[in-house]
Parts: sequence; structure tokens; C-alpha cells
Amino acid sequence: QVQLVESGGGSVQAGGSLRLSCIASGYTYSSNCMGWFRQSPGKEREGVASIYIGGSSTYYADSVKGRFTISQDNAKNTVYLQMNSLKFEDTAIYYCAARLYGCSGFPLAPYEFDFWGQGTQVTVSS
Repeated sequence: QVQLVESGGGSVQAGGSLRLSCIASGYTYSSNCMGWFRQSPGKEREGVASIYIGGSSTYYADSVKGRFTISQDNAKNTVYLQMNSLKFEDTAIYYCAARLYGCSGFPLAPYEFDFWGQGTQVTVSS
């Protein structure tokens, strides 16, 4: 049974930082694509960042480039999202997702991902 468990969300003032973690289990972790997505009330779920587990390719939404960094620890089957210089508009529920066969095509498209975590709330106050 595939499980993705996020942690690290919380409340922070604008300009602050948070680090999200996602631990994956129940499937072959290597050669997959792992991504972070977010959704705020009234908006569609959007891709934030993704990483190819079998290599080092990373992908970012324009809105977070230069502020967010996605990384991996293969020994721990864990993917991280370091979020710096947070803005009010970053407030959302953040979801971890896994895609079984690499990051080709559209690496930030929610419909490309097969498994999802339960989400963790990030609230940025201005």
C-alpha cells in the first residue's frame, strides 16, 4: 500500500521559512517523480516543484523559483521542500505526490501523479 506522509506545515510571518517533508513507503521509490502541490480555497491545485528521484532534475513553478528548493534523501525515502521568503499568497494546503515512471511530459501537472498524501497546511501572515 502506497503511503505518502507530509509534515512540517505551520504558521509563519511573511518573509519567514518552513521546510516540508514527505516520507514515501509501500512502493519502489527509485526512478520515480516526486512533487509538491498546493491548493488554496477556491483555486485549483497547482504544481509547486518536482524532482526526479533517479537523477537530479528539478522543476519549479515560476511563482516559487528562487524561493523554494526541492530535495531528496534517498536513504530515508524522503523528499523535502524548503520554502524561504514566504509570501501571503503561498498560504495553502501543500500536498506531496508520487508519479511512478519519471518526470517526463508535464512534471508539475497534478493529473500526471498517481499517489497523494493527506496534505499539510501552510499559513503565511502578512
